Amino acid sequence: MSDIEIGFGKSGRRAYGFDDIAIIPSRRTRDPEDVDITWQIDAYRFDLPLMAAAMDGVVSPATAIAVGRLGGVGVLNLEGIWTRYADADAVLDEIASLPPEKATRRMQELYAEPVKPELITRRIAEINDSGVVSCASVTPQRTEAYLEHILAGELDILVVQGTVVSAEHVSTTVEPLDLKAFVRSLDIPVILGGCATYKAALHLMRTGAAGVLVGVGPGQACTTRGVLGLGVPQATAIADVRAARMRHLDETGVYCQVIADGGMATGGDVAKAIVCGADAVMIGSPLAAAAEAPGRGHHWGMATFHPTLPRGARVETTVRGTLKEILLGPANENDGRMNLFGALRSSMATCGYVDIKEFQKAEVMVAPALQTEGKSLQRSQGVGMGR
Repeated sequence: MSDIEIGFGKSGRRAYGFDDIAIIPSRRTRDPEDVDITWQIDAYRFDLPLMAAAMDGVVSPATAIAVGRLGGVGVLNLEGIWTRYADADAVLDEIASLPPEKATRRMQELYAEPVKPELITRRIAEINDSGVVSCASVTPQRTEAYLEHILAGELDILVVQGTVVSAEHVSTTVEPLDLKAFVRSLDIPVILGGCATYKAALHLMRTGAAGVLVGVGPGQACTTRGVLGLGVPQATAIADVRAARMRHLDETGVYCQVIADGGMATGGDVAKAIVCGADAVMIGSPLAAAAEAPGRGHHWGMATFHPTLPRGARVETTVRGTLKEILLGPANENDGRMNLFGALRSSMATCGYVDIKEFQKAEVMVAPALQTEGKSLQRSQGVGMGR
């Protein structure tokens, strides 16, 4: 791919987000009931290729259980409200009541409360007791400190997650986590991320990770792209990581799962993420709009409460329906934000593909007019695609 000259001595690639591309229907169509959207990572098989994002406004132990029963997996933030406070509901009530101008400062204070290691074990056990797969997230800096308590809770899947996670972290002040040694020392599958480039993803895959998260800054509540100037549009990022997965498979014979993390608001976005190369998606803001969401009508990212450089915002959400309606329908809105995985199934069927791996072979085209062509009435009235 040719670079575009930015100025003398500086050039860059053109990158694409979901709104820039369209999926091309093939010569075949298929009955939606014949489409298989199941997903498997390590020994765990899920009816939906879905991870609910590790954000306190999205996943609580109760919503992790609910998502698990619907066919996906909820990721609990082990450095969040649920492991800092025994009575997390009272803190979440306060966060929901804060005026916008005071939200970030007060949340920094609330998140300054130390994590209680015993709550880590307790929260994981709460999820396990329900019979669903337990999955939880920690940052690289805290992984070793909390590992004993994570394993005591008998966690099924561990996510080591940050804005950017590198297999070659360099520090002159602390001993960085050796991801390769760490991943290979555990008996449970580990997912690493985020990343957004071919090289970074390949290095993470070579640690032995079961999966990698793709996405730097695309989330609704994330301001990393504005605060730090970092990011790669998701369609290009996923496609590049897909290429890294193929090289890793050629080198090792091991298939590493690619999970698109963020930037998806509609069923069409989910479908495009899969076509670009994702095996599953991690979503936050669509689930923050569920009636059961712990954010009480609000959504915020994991970096919102950073003590010196917050890179997120507490944003208001509209309650659109139950978790089941958002994920599986029935839809009562026409803007693509309900029945996300029914939409994925229909997209696959319309293009004639039978499962996720096949759907990754679908063609796409650059289509900047996709969201506007023929939609003047919708756009002027703010309905449907004109939302």
